[in-house]
Amino acid sequence: MIRYDSVQDLVELAEARQLKISALVLADQAKQMGLSEEALYNQMEDSFDTMIASTRSGLNPDLRSTSGLTGGEGAKVMAYADRKEGGLAGEFFTRAIARGMATANCNAAMGKIVASPTAGSCGIIPGALVSLYEDKKFPKRDVVMSLFTAGAFGMIIANKASISGAEGGCQAECGSASGMAAAALVELQGGSPKACADALGMALINQMGLICDPVAGLVEIPCIKRNAAGVSIAICSATMALAGVELHIPADECIQVMKSVGDHMNPDFKETAKGGLATTPTGLRLKEKIFGA
Repeated sequence: MIRYDSVQDLVELAEARQLKISALVLADQAKQMGLSEEALYNQMEDSFDTMIASTRSGLNPDLRSTSGLTGGEGAKVMAYADRKEGGLAGEFFTRAIARGMATANCNAAMGKIVASPTAGSCGIIPGALVSLYEDKKFPKRDVVMSLFTAGAFGMIIANKASISGAEGGCQAECGSASGMAAAALVELQGGSPKACADALGMALINQMGLICDPVAGLVEIPCIKRNAAGVSIAICSATMALAGVELHIPADECIQVMKSVGDHMNPDFKETAKGGLATTPTGLRLKEKIFGA
């Protein structure tokens, strides 16, 4: 049985059984839930289909959030990719960023998304994985399976630290989502379980200390743009891990540090909209525009 309280345990068990983390997790979870592996896989495929749908609906250039603050950001980036043959960062990278933002646009407009692991970070995993499926033509089953790897690492973070912005700041939301996406990307590219763990850790350390400061208390500004950055960090972290770059500080220790940083973070920076960008003159004007004095 997999223990979801340690990255090291998960990696060592996968290596000992000579399995991908996803295969190990699928078998274990099916047994724990009393389901067949195929039934559990089908549930995850449904979630992936929802991710695909959210990226597509979020790319509607006319879609607007209920507050009126945001809308069309993902569509603009996708149009830029199409117009400029991939733009500065290349087609795959730019389109992945666009899908990450589009999913967050869908969420802000009260569309259906997969909280992966949270609504505030909902675009990061779809931005990376839907792009592999739609642009790189990775087999759907492989992509869906990688979500079990992402989910296992997410459960470890939730158990050892937090995935909640209200508890640990945005490092707990976007940081966790980036790490989960990075691990899934590594597995899809044939990386080892240890490389998946290294990618997770690299994504975490690159968002360590990130505060949660939503303008007007809404998951829009700066959240939509942070989803784009989270996709970028996931791809960067997976690339480093696949290249053989060492993490040096074990992923479990990175998670523990993230918890410590979150515990010491000023409450004004934990989703309260009492600090950071939410309290800038412009942030306060936007809040007044929506809610009044």
